Amino acid sequence: MRLGQIRLANQTVAAVFEGELVRPVPNYTMLELIRKAEKEQTPLPELAQELASRHAEPGKPLIPIHPPEVWACGCTYEPSASFRDSQHGEEEGIYAYVLRRPRPEIFFKGTARVCVGPDQPIGLRADSRFTAPEPELALVLGGQGEILGYTLANDVSAWDIERENPLYLPQSKFYCGCCSLGPVIVTADEIGDPYDIEIRCVIRRGEAVIFEGSVSTRWLVRKFDELIGYLRRSNRVPSGSVLLTGTGIIVPEEAALQPGDVVSISAPAIGELSNPAAVVE
Repeated sequence: MRLGQIRLANQTVAAVFEGELVRPVPNYTMLELIRKAEKEQTPLPELAQELASRHAEPGKPLIPIHPPEVWACGCTYEPSASFRDSQHGEEEGIYAYVLRRPRPEIFFKGTARVCVGPDQPIGLRADSRFTAPEPELALVLGGQGEILGYTLANDVSAWDIERENPLYLPQSKFYCGCCSLGPVIVTADEIGDPYDIEIRCVIRRGEAVIFEGSVSTRWLVRKFDELIGYLRRSNRVPSGSVLLTGTGIIVPEEAALQPGDVVSISAPAIGELSNPAAVVE
């Protein structure tokens, strides 16, 4: 099932997406729907089907969930580790080390406050000259760490700030508009093999394509259960939290984002997430 959120009577409500049409779930946001499903011990798709309107109508997807917490993983693809080490002038440094070690890199990305949905601006820090998108598969988690569904994410990152010093990672990663999610959540039962999802990224500047790249999740070095297991060690993340699983698409500095650029991230099983870039003060 494809779930998300739409605007209905000046309210954000959950919805079931069926092709170009949607069936609203009145009186519930996506997060509220997840919590109700857990409280009633009902599978999320079953509850959504039960509560959704029988009448399908046109609807524009908003951010598919306002997550209480967003966490992100790094060095889950070899190209990401190699690139980050090269930014520090090292052929094999701390990022390659993390790639090989049992404990993965997991960091706090933010809350719903810094998240945007389809067609909303992603943020460019005023003090950064090399901000780049990081296209990723994202997991929507239940209260016990189970995967409720999958969506696309843009882990927008100010690479030059992290490059100056790894201790600046939070400032590189966490600021207004630093995380885009969408366009919908595809429930786990509808994804045949989450390690066979092709993710594509295109950056457009006006009419010109200044970057395009793709990667398959089959190149992930770590499994999702492993990432979730480390995330939840002594850390009970709440229902509806989102975990970004890392990127295998590296945008070079010559394609650093500028105001007005449009980043499109797509996967056949999920759809396309598109966002313009804008400076945030």
